[in-house]
Amino acid sequence: MPNLRAAKKDLRQSKKRQERNELTYTKLRDLMRQTRKSADAKDAKKTEELVKTAIKTLDKAAKKGFMKKNTVSRRKSILARRLNETKKA
Repeated sequence: MPNLRAAKKDLRQSKKRQERNELTYTKLRDLMRQTRKSADAKDAKKTEELVKTAIKTLDKAAKKGFMKKNTVSRRKSILARRLNETKKA
């Protein structure tokens, strides 16, 4: 346990950040999974809605420093590719 007041505050802050990051990561993972399932089911309309939501969430994650810019770009590219494949089919 931290002894100094500033160390205690830092511990509180890091716990809050950890909880927030876990929620964001879980939300992103669920969105990616839902998008993959709807794309596999060839449901273009639902896939498009999920892709828009996922891209918005990914952009926010990059903006806040939760994920690196290139990681976000790669995941957005994967989502767009899946969406295009679903629209073609």
